[in-house]
Amino acid sequence: MTPTAEERDALFKAFGRAFFKQDLDAMYQVVTEDFAYSILVGDTPRQMTSRDQVAAFFEERRGLQKDVRFEDVVFHHAPDATFMTYRVTGTDIASGEPFERIGVERYTFRDGRIAEKDVYSRPVLQAAA
Repeated sequence: MTPTAEERDALFKAFGRAFFKQDLDAMYQVVTEDFAYSILVGDTPRQMTSRDQVAAFFEERRGLQKDVRFEDVVFHHAPDATFMTYRVTGTDIASGEPFERIGVERYTFRDGRIAEKDVYSRPVLQAAA
């Protein structure tokens, strides 16, 4: 069953809170047991397909960035997937440099839960003067 737009909005509200708190118990209330999280890290594609892999990825990422803020977030519901567009800013802890990226995330669903989160992002390009 693919959730309605309203049901998806409720899923994303709970998912977003759990994801940013890195609360795996809460997150796995709204995702499938075999939830797949894909992201490009540097130049390497990564896919986490178990709770332990997601936990390890959260641990790996902890302490790399600070003051992370998502802005301009818009959800676009299609029949079989939802796409989220966004801009994210923050500070790279190692260099102290600020960063700004834009991205699209693709979410799919199964059994009324989020089954997949597929992240595509890139640095914001500055306009030529």
